Amino acid sequence: MVKIDRIDRVVEIPEEVTASIDGNTVTITGPKGSLSREFVSPRHDILQEGGAVIVRVDLPRRKESALAGTWQAHMNNMVKGVTEGFTYTLKALYSHFPMTLAVKGNQFVVNNYFGERVPRHANILPGVEVKVQNKTEVVVSGLDKEAVGQTAANIERCTTVKKRDRRVFQDGIYLIDKA
Repeated sequence: MVKIDRIDRVVEIPEEVTASIDGNTVTITGPKGSLSREFVSPRHDILQEGGAVIVRVDLPRRKESALAGTWQAHMNNMVKGVTEGFTYTLKALYSHFPMTLAVKGNQFVVNNYFGERVPRHANILPGVEVKVQNKTEVVVSGLDKEAVGQTAANIERCTTVKKRDRRVFQDGIYLIDKA
């Protein structure tokens, strides 16, 4: 079995983006804003060389190599977030009872789902913007991919069908596009 002595995972930083490393915290700033995240591991090093951030591990084992690749993916998502941002589009579908969608502070509210009198709520995470368009389309956008995805999942989950056949009762809010 061949042993690899070092793994370097390189994250390219575009010209309009700056990256700074303070201990275990990596901060990436771009035209849309700034994101920071803490990366903690005793065996991994994060270095900045020129226009790139490098995740380095010496004499890696399988899990340490996988963790280096995960950190590289997180930093690539941070770079994409501060340059382009992330947008998820959801669509509300109903057959008989027209549901109404609203954003109230950090809560997403669904009224009249299956004719229910009590509204259903979903949490909106900090740094995420939610808009309702055309009464049935929900646009979730932000810089942090994890926060945007979790908010979209919260909205989708708040309209789960319970005690009914899901093949027949297909009302709900569903993810239709990621960008």
